[in-house]
Amino acid sequence: MDKVKSVAQFTVAVIVAAIPISFYLVQPSDIQNAFASNEKDSDIKQIMSTLGGSLKDKAGKVFGSDNKTMKVQVSKPQSPSSRQAPMQVAETQQAPSEPMQAVMDDTAVEHAAKHAKANYVCPMHPDVITDDPNAICPICGMDLVLLEAGGEAGTVKLTPTVINTLGVRTEKVKKRTLFRKIDSVGYVEMDEGKLRTINLRVEGWIEKLHIKTEGDRVEAGQALFELYSPKLVNAQEEYVQALKHNNMLLLSASKERLLSLGISLDQIESLQTKEDVKQHVVISAPQSGFISKLKVREGQFVKPSQMVMEIVDLSTVWVIAEIFESQSDWVRTGQRAQATLPYLPGKTWEGMVDYVYPSLDPTTRSLKVRLQFDNVDESLKPNMYADVQVFAKPKRKVLVIPREALIATGDQNRVIVALGDGKFIPMNVRVGMQTDRGVEILQGLAEGDEVVTSSQFLIDSESSLKASLARMAGGN
Repeated sequence: MDKVKSVAQFTVAVIVAAIPISFYLVQPSDIQNAFASNEKDSDIKQIMSTLGGSLKDKAGKVFGSDNKTMKVQVSKPQSPSSRQAPMQVAETQQAPSEPMQAVMDDTAVEHAAKHAKANYVCPMHPDVITDDPNAICPICGMDLVLLEAGGEAGTVKLTPTVINTLGVRTEKVKKRTLFRKIDSVGYVEMDEGKLRTINLRVEGWIEKLHIKTEGDRVEAGQALFELYSPKLVNAQEEYVQALKHNNMLLLSASKERLLSLGISLDQIESLQTKEDVKQHVVISAPQSGFISKLKVREGQFVKPSQMVMEIVDLSTVWVIAEIFESQSDWVRTGQRAQATLPYLPGKTWEGMVDYVYPSLDPTTRSLKVRLQFDNVDESLKPNMYADVQVFAKPKRKVLVIPREALIATGDQNRVIVALGDGKFIPMNVRVGMQTDRGVEILQGLAEGDEVVTSSQFLIDSESSLKASLARMAGGN
């Protein structure tokens, strides 16, 4: 019972002694000055810092500025008389240890800030943040890792563990040549410049047809069909009569008539040599190629307005591609182009832009471009689909970053710059030419800067990354 009373008396004595000391150390004027200096700034931390500094100054005046420590010794009572003085205060000249000296040099607010709880973040979901080190992510169940905020405004400091967990990789900004490439799809068409239609200039009958079906291959000069026409027979007879009479004026007129009716020079020379009138005139192929259309049969009567057949040469073909309206200004006649076919992987055809159509399709809002390709082996056949690339004029010696390093939002573009020592900072940039592999940087970066190119949350959770970066860039 006596021991309990002694402890109670000691507690009351400490409380009673602390009240006048606290009023002595912190005067009402100090509190008024603290709030007066923050009339326009209501930040509680600044007020507490002011009060803490005042408290430290007062304590220095009371206890002295030398390295003396105040020790509180509680002696165990040995007799009833000793209960009247339960607390003895002794002053020593012993220098304090370094940790104790650091505590004395800090204000209460500064010392408390050092023991503030750290933030822990999920590597896969940056929006999941807590101060509980033992918590797990409620979304994926992963353990949370420590996220330390850097001291500079807008910077984020990550521990090596976090960097390794996220798989962060960086690449330096370099000057190099950037090729603008347009990817599109198209379909193969025959080159209309190498398409020939066979028509007659006189009416007559197809006596014999040497080509039976569409798709047959023919060579230049090969016989296509034999035609019987009374007008052609009469024209040949007139030419033979002019030869016999050696009438040069009539001979020239007869020759011109045969040419106008579709008789070739070789046939006229044969007629001049043999003077043999042919009842059936042979019509030959004007070029090599395939019979794409066949409109007659043997014995059929044909007129000059009727198409007999059509021959197409596939040694060169067209590919009609469509490009987006935003890329329409990139395309010029003569630019290099490539084509690949899905059924022939690994094979590439080299060509060029042959023609750019003058207007856009009002429905698809796309621009048609005609590409020309050599097709010696005739692998490209009409109506095939092809993947095409058009290469615009390159830009040389420009600042380029990998395309995956660019974070494009609705109103701005930015990259994450590695400052070293685990520090990263978002940086707004102005971009120029963009390709599938690189992006031209016009403003915001310098040669040699390191930008982040890969991490798990950049790849797997881009939308969450944007929100996380906005939070990180907004403050510590």
